[in-house]
Amino acid sequence: MTAEITIERCEPDGAPRSLADEVRDGLSRELKELPPKYFYDERGSQLFDAITMLPEYYPTRCEREILNRRAPEIVAETGAGELVELGSGTASKTRALLYAMAGAGTLRRYVPFDVDPSVVEACAAELTELYPGLAVHGVVGDFGRDLGRIPDGDGRLFAFLGGTIGNLYPAERAEFLERIAGLMTRDDRLLIGTDLVKDRAVLEAAYNDSAGVTAEFNRNVLRVLNESLDADFDPAAFEHVAFFDEANSWIEMRLRSKGAQTVRIEGAELEITFEDGEELRTEISAKFTRDAVDRELRAAGMRLDDFHTDDGGLFGLAVASLTG
Repeated sequence: MTAEITIERCEPDGAPRSLADEVRDGLSRELKELPPKYFYDERGSQLFDAITMLPEYYPTRCEREILNRRAPEIVAETGAGELVELGSGTASKTRALLYAMAGAGTLRRYVPFDVDPSVVEACAAELTELYPGLAVHGVVGDFGRDLGRIPDGDGRLFAFLGGTIGNLYPAERAEFLERIAGLMTRDDRLLIGTDLVKDRAVLEAAYNDSAGVTAEFNRNVLRVLNESLDADFDPAAFEHVAFFDEANSWIEMRLRSKGAQTVRIEGAELEITFEDGEELRTEISAKFTRDAVDRELRAAGMRLDDFHTDDGGLFGLAVASLTG
């Protein structure tokens, strides 16, 4: 059967201006900040894939354990025939869901949504080889801006995995969940991966691996700005910092300037100075309890139908539907 592949790129002409605006805004704050989505050029995606294989980084292993065990049950209970994956990456974990849908005879379409076109294109080509007749409608875009480009469907399973929901601040999470609820029908379900609150040492080790891969991933955001906005960051002039903020229940990743320096970002018409030891926040990663997940879903007009964890109780996978 001929593969049906559609790759939609959202607002390609507007993206550079959007990047410049976000960089100007973030770097003008008292605590300088950059959006974590800019980690993910092709090199950043490769580095993150390497992170998921590290011994200290438990979330991917734990989430995969849950999916491998529960995917047939989730598919049977939801009746899903279409998978919409937000922040799809290489779809390494969701293959358990696709396999379960194929086994149940319901698999019709896969919609990978990611900011990195290389992974969307590669994923589409590979999955249509694995599942002849599968329709793939890839969306290259920003889920903070482009969710409306997700194609209409019925009996969809929206998957937002990897604990990525934790990269959003509380107000952003509330808005995001409300927007997802606005896209869903009564026959759709949401599957959301949440990293759970646990011992500080375990949390901090996951973001400070001994091989230094996470540090390289963190610094990659500077390389992205150099390439995309003609900036002159020296990534080696910044050291990786990650710690658990207990008051906010999140991990923070930062880059700390090793010495005073000035950076010019031509594409944003910006010149920024860093004091010695000054930090730039690049990511938060919130940690949840089941009750916290339930509260946030209810506030967005959804109900928590089920909540699965790995054997160690390190990671949670929530299944939700619209209320009413």
